[in-house]
Amino acid sequence: MEIILLYLALGAFGGVLAGLLGIGGGLVIVPMLTFSFAAQGIPHEHILHLALGTSLTSIIFTSISSLLAHHKRGAVIWPTVISLTPGILIGTFFGTWVAAQLSTNFLKIFFGVFLLYVATQMLLGIKPKASRELPGTTGMFASGSIIGIFSSLVGIGGGTLSVPFLVFHNTAMHKAIGTAAAIGLPIALAGSAGNILNGWSAEGLPAGCIGYVYLTALIGIVAASVCTAPLGAKLAHSLPVAKLKRIFAILLYVVGIKMLIGGL
Repeated sequence: MEIILLYLALGAFGGVLAGLLGIGGGLVIVPMLTFSFAAQGIPHEHILHLALGTSLTSIIFTSISSLLAHHKRGAVIWPTVISLTPGILIGTFFGTWVAAQLSTNFLKIFFGVFLLYVATQMLLGIKPKASRELPGTTGMFASGSIIGIFSSLVGIGGGTLSVPFLVFHNTAMHKAIGTAAAIGLPIALAGSAGNILNGWSAEGLPAGCIGYVYLTALIGIVAASVCTAPLGAKLAHSLPVAKLKRIFAILLYVVGIKMLIGGL
């Protein structure tokens, strides 16, 4: 019961932050799961793999809610989603295989560096300038593959990568965010499938796992985050979000450095 309450609390916290600051839930959920799994005594070699797999699977549920909300506002560019999806699916699935070959320590370092990158962007307000049109079929496939690979290695829905990509290619910010929300679904589906298959025969996983997806954590996170994300979005209209983003960026630096130290 205590474990369920812990994951409900993690999901609630991640949902509020995702709605309030417009960040991907995985950016919050992966490090929280990492620290929680370590405290539970889950074997060290499986901690990051379970955190990534559980995070990506949780995004299936949150991304559906998010993309429907953006679709109602006409903010999803579906031709772009369709063009990116083949590369997204293949890149994400391949990325889960790559992650399965890597050690928890390496993945911790990789994720820690990624958090520092995101924190720097958030703290400095770095945004790409629109300077070109979207690439053709080959370019979209390659771009989708790259987004998918990196997303699977850090357990996120890809918004941190796909929004800058879309804005750089002359997509209005609100439509870039809406389109990125839709892109999150194929990332989550391929990421979930890949982590289940790659972890299917892994030894030493705790009870309640399907491959690298920890069902106890998944249920708690999804149940709470789906409820609290709308609250975060509502708070975004009454709180100083720009200031909160800077504070959160500092928190990301702390978490990123902690993961780097733990992974070295």
